[in-house]
Amino acid sequence: MNNPYEVLGVSPNATDEEIKHAYRELAKKYHPDNYNDNPLSDLAEEKMKEINAAYDAICEERKNGSGSTSFSGNSASSTFPDVRKLIMEGRLDDANEILNGVASEKRNAEWYFLMGMIYSRRGWSDQAFNYFQRAHNMDPGNAEYSAMLNNMNARRTYNNPGYNTAGTGSDCTCCDVCATVYCANCLCNCARGC
Repeated sequence: MNNPYEVLGVSPNATDEEIKHAYRELAKKYHPDNYNDNPLSDLAEEKMKEINAAYDAICEERKNGSGSTSFSGNSASSTFPDVRKLIMEGRLDDANEILNGVASEKRNAEWYFLMGMIYSRRGWSDQAFNYFQRAHNMDPGNAEYSAMLNNMNARRTYNNPGYNTAGTGSDCTCCDVCATVYCANCLCNCARGC
């Protein structure tokens, strides 16, 4: 993804209101409904996706207090949007198959994060933790990876038997629920902007 501030045509020092205004103006200009039965409709749709991704990236950056404008690991610039969508739909085998088809030398931090999501959804916490840790180590500035790793660390450190479903054949804890909700929200945001 290009620099999100450049996409919206604003300075990194712009206020939240200026960013919102720039986003709205561009959204009005490039909204696909304005290009019905027009040969430029595909271009307008792509531009709108780019605008949404840029706006989401800036909002996420500001929400997390990150000063980075790199966004290389941000979900808004996902290299695996289809995999994220499959995970959200609960199609873990399909998502896993796509990821396993990626050559080992092309496996980036997002690849490891998404594998961690698959393992986490399956309840395989130890394997998920290893994947999340690898993703975080490869891209320590990524808020999504850091949050998931922190959730997994909390689960491992504070495994409260009162919340554990011991004896049910599952190692699901209260932390699992929180982590899943957080990640589902991240994936929904990506699916909307991808």
